[in-house]
Amino acid sequence: MSLVKVNELLAHATSKRYGVAAINIFNYETIKWAVQAAESEHAPIIIQFYPGFENHLPCRYVAAIAKDMAERASVPVAVHLDHSRDYETVAAGIRDGFPSVMVDGSALPFEENVRLTAEVVRIASIFGVDVEAELGHVGSGANLEDFADSGRYTSVEQAVEFVARTGCNSLAVAVGNAHGVYIREPKLDMDRIRALRRALDIPLVLHGCSDIPDDQIRESVELGISKFNIATEYDRAIYRVFAGTIDTDEEKGSFFNLIKQSEETIIDFVRRKIRLLNPNRYTLQPAEI
Repeated sequence: MSLVKVNELLAHATSKRYGVAAINIFNYETIKWAVQAAESEHAPIIIQFYPGFENHLPCRYVAAIAKDMAERASVPVAVHLDHSRDYETVAAGIRDGFPSVMVDGSALPFEENVRLTAEVVRIASIFGVDVEAELGHVGSGANLEDFADSGRYTSVEQAVEFVARTGCNSLAVAVGNAHGVYIREPKLDMDRIRALRRALDIPLVLHGCSDIPDDQIRESVELGISKFNIATEYDRAIYRVFAGTIDTDEEKGSFFNLIKQSEETIIDFVRRKIRLLNPNRYTLQPAEI
């Protein structure tokens, strides 16, 4: 197994009807825990990084660490640069060694999104880098209209045109999902997912998967979504485990020991997400991807 291409992994997931957890990480341990969870479940995983955290952890370090772990892993691991909103950020990610990148022009008018995405696909193809794009802006869970107003969802007709004109490898869609913490329980538009899956021949991606009810996640897997981005819940899970582990009366408190004491619970969180995304209990065979 080891480092694999994102699009090869998603194509496999689509054909075998399972979803791949794409875990947003922000340091060495969060990468390691996600990979260990995947290994314990004998399942593939995607390690991804939001470039807005560049000042906290330079992209080149993330790419190097994640790819090295992937090469040593016993399961397929893909590495991806998340939400890059302009050409320069994508180009820097390719320079820094990411084998897959996302260009997010979804907040732009349709034609501008097409132009930006097509240009990113052109340059990425030179280096053999996969490109995820987005159509139908996936906004914030703090804004009800962003995920409850169906007028903001991905148009099936526009999606067909967008994919044909840009050549993107996978497409993130807006179907009632949003980033961050939802102010109200989301309700995914399953009919829209079904129609998008029938109309497109590339993998589909769901952003904002944190706190979407499990039954909706399972149904979206069955309908053909392949990549599920998990950031807020992972971050929150780590915070809560740390908060419950810290003993404020311990005079010899150790950050190292805190990490060691917390890792099993955090790994188990990722394991549960991986199992959720495999409703048909598909079993990965050695060297299958």
